[in-house]
Amino acid sequence: MPSVLPDGEPMPEDGALPAAALLGAEARPLAFYLHVPYCATRCGYCDFNTYTATELRGSGGVLASRDNYAETLADEVRLARKVLGDDPRQVRTVFVGGGTPTLLAAGDLVRMLDAVRQEFGLANDAEVTTEANPESVDPAYLAALREGGFNRISFGMQSARQHVLKVLDRTHTPGRPEACVGEARAAGFDHVNLDLIYGTPGESDDDWRGTLDAAVGAGPDHVSAYALIVEEGTQLARRIRRGEVPMTDDDVHADRYLIADEILGSAGFDWYEVSNWATTEAGRCLHNELYWRGADWWGAGPGAHSHVGGVRWWNVKHPGAYAAALAEGRSPGAGREVLADDDRRVERILLELRLREGVPLELLRAAGLAAARKALADGLLEPGPYEQGRAVLTLRGRLLADGVVRDLVD
Repeated sequence: MPSVLPDGEPMPEDGALPAAALLGAEARPLAFYLHVPYCATRCGYCDFNTYTATELRGSGGVLASRDNYAETLADEVRLARKVLGDDPRQVRTVFVGGGTPTLLAAGDLVRMLDAVRQEFGLANDAEVTTEANPESVDPAYLAALREGGFNRISFGMQSARQHVLKVLDRTHTPGRPEACVGEARAAGFDHVNLDLIYGTPGESDDDWRGTLDAAVGAGPDHVSAYALIVEEGTQLARRIRRGEVPMTDDDVHADRYLIADEILGSAGFDWYEVSNWATTEAGRCLHNELYWRGADWWGAGPGAHSHVGGVRWWNVKHPGAYAAALAEGRSPGAGREVLADDDRRVERILLELRLREGVPLELLRAAGLAAARKALADGLLEPGPYEQGRAVLTLRGRLLADGVVRDLVD
């Protein structure tokens, strides 16, 4: 979720979509993303649309309160039902993200899920995920989530090393995320993910290996590993600018990625997206796969983004402004854009190339096909899938994915 909202045309006050956006909708999966914008503290590397209690004090009043947030978000789910009309689709995935969703009571997260269930219904095999801070859950909390319908959970581990967590301003205790995996399993969660970050200033190869070993040893069936990106305006960017910590290094990121793929692969995890590994196909994050495959999703919450039938829109960022719009019966949408056919083609290439199944070569134009042939010769695309009409990244191609995709969309 970007720190600055994009430009776009105004959003209708009732949130209505162009009729064309709903044509053929029954053939596309429908997902919901529910954004919880609250954090206990702000991590130094984070530029997501999140707010601490101090940041909200005096700038939103009761409307921005965590206490009534679940009902406010449910109002947007009810708005979604009005906008989508008699759309018959049940919801395939729900993902509660943040922020720190588990700062809310477990019952609040369940109430948010219940709003989706009541307005749209959940598919029988629906994937229902929440992100969680390891220090903000306990066995009773996890049991309440599971009983309420959540079946997948993602813990923010980042690192197993205290000095690395300190640079990231993460406050959880090393070892706590691993313990949470066991508690989630005991509560009956089918699928558990650990989120990791590599390339933090001061992290060594041994630190990263130790983090991976700890993550694998905890027994999740999914691991996400992301290179640290230093975003302008964050505390970490300011510390680097002052020379307090070194800048991140692309070569180090590449080395760490190779280490991750080696250790995770040896432990039975297969990559299915550039930054994601799972032990089974069922362990993949279907919600994120729907994003990468251009499905329809409604993002509810401050700053959340949505996409339905080639129309993308985004909500106002501040929780107070978001709640005020819904209280007045207005859409909280700040703006939208209607994607042209070629925009959607380019987005398919950008997103699907990151997947293990790759992207159909038929989506590429002449310059892109020429770039694909060169990428194949350079060892960046797999020969077998290429012969079958698909561009699939090799391990080396994954390291250079951004550059490969830039060439293919020409």
